[in-house]
Amino acid sequence: MERLKQQMEFIAEVDKLKSIVRQTYIADGSRKENDSEHSWHMALMCVLLSEYANEEIDVLKTVTMVLIHDIVEIDAGDTYAYDETGHLDKREREEKAADRIFGLLPEDQAKKMRKLWDEFEEVSTPEAKFAAAIDRVQPILLNDDAGGVSWSEHGVTLSQILKRNEHTSEGSEVLWEFCKRLIHKNVEKGTIKDA
Repeated sequence: MERLKQQMEFIAEVDKLKSIVRQTYIADGSRKENDSEHSWHMALMCVLLSEYANEEIDVLKTVTMVLIHDIVEIDAGDTYAYDETGHLDKREREEKAADRIFGLLPEDQAKKMRKLWDEFEEVSTPEAKFAAAIDRVQPILLNDDAGGVSWSEHGVTLSQILKRNEHTSEGSEVLWEFCKRLIHKNVEKGTIKDA
């Protein structure tokens, strides 16, 4: 029963993801999404779009990776993609959070989940490259659907988006090509500054 108790404590803890609000609006623009919605959306994208990964991937492994990739934000908070100051200590905050949160699990599962989280962060395997790609693609899709409101609110520039996505094509060239069209459409509309 101790193992089950630890697993249930972890499951209860990660429910806090529902309270971590991101800067990206949901598609209808009515409100910002939370971390659990983001992770669910990415998991579904992984299942549906895995055929566009540059390399063969283990879909279940990648789905698990995207479901846990933002768990650390329970402690570390969501660092906005274009917040340069917030990124200065992001890695340190997230490492500490990963130690605590994954440490709630039984040892074997804690090691497995932490290893997957580290793999996502290192972006070196086909699964991590595709997971990172859809982590970049998902906000672009939502920003476009919501009329670019988040980009406009934050004064996001084309150069910032291109810099943030400089490795997106390593996970999926097809998805990145699709997103480039959305980005350039929003530059033309003025929701992304052409700078």
